[in-house]
Amino acid sequence: MRQKDDGYKINGSFKGKDIISLDQFSTKDLLLLFSHVSRMKDLAQKSKPSALLAGKIVTLIFYEPSSRTFGSFSSAIKRLGGQTVAILDPQHFSSVSKGETLEDTIRVFEAYSDAIVIRHPIAGTSKAAAEAAFFVPIINAGDGIGEHPTQALQDLYTIYKKCNRLDNLMGVMAGDILNGRTIHSLLRGLCLFKKNTIYLLSPKQLRLSRADFLRFLKQGIRLIEIESEKNIPKNAHFWYWTRVQKERFERLSDYEKVKNRFVVTKKLLENFGNTHLILMHPLPRVGEIHPEIDIDERAVYLRSQIRNGLYIRMALLALILGKLT
Repeated sequence: MRQKDDGYKINGSFKGKDIISLDQFSTKDLLLLFSHVSRMKDLAQKSKPSALLAGKIVTLIFYEPSSRTFGSFSSAIKRLGGQTVAILDPQHFSSVSKGETLEDTIRVFEAYSDAIVIRHPIAGTSKAAAEAAFFVPIINAGDGIGEHPTQALQDLYTIYKKCNRLDNLMGVMAGDILNGRTIHSLLRGLCLFKKNTIYLLSPKQLRLSRADFLRFLKQGIRLIEIESEKNIPKNAHFWYWTRVQKERFERLSDYEKVKNRFVVTKKLLENFGNTHLILMHPLPRVGEIHPEIDIDERAVYLRSQIRNGLYIRMALLALILGKLT
């Protein structure tokens, strides 16, 4: 049985740790993780066989639909020689459909595996899963409008590789700021570094909650809320565009009022972008970035950003399972 009281923070040691929130990380923890990414990239790009996770099995329990997060975790495990148990839509295709509790589901599958990756539509579920698990680490793959820490890790790494730093940055985050768990986690990560300024572009209905806004301010990041593309700073280092999340609305009419309020077009990039900018998106997109932008060198969402997700997850899994130090 692993020790659950050995600290929530990473503190330089990933082995056996749950990954629930960016709040667990320090700047040193992030740089330690990043230091292993080039090796993972080399393994993946050259299709080098690896036995780093040989004999390890990771269970992927996804209560919500996923393609990139599920696919990249699955690929990361297999590229390192491990294997997966995949539980997709457990509400219909597991004992959850019979009324099994989350806690019992976690305790069953930790008996079969060395780590569990979980996605769930309710914020806080990954923390509950971690509290239920006695033997294996839990990795949050997105819980409702809460957080998506591994997405933030790949986003932070993408910015880091482009700018060679994660401090003194100016960024724009656009779309569903209220419900965007990728935004919430990325902001947590950027709070670890000094003198970052982020412009939050969203309709009034989708602004960051006041509690989160004030908490982030206290952590040292400068946040500026804007409602028009005309207020986008022309010297930003990155744009982080997101979709308005239809699944977070109770009424379709409310969603229709705000979807695709802000769309990246050639004209917008010409008017407010710069040559050093990178355009990011956690995907999927549903119209908020025009397809013509895909060929622009600044658009990294289908190039380096998505690939970095694979490499980051490879490095993270190897660290958590004690195969890297």
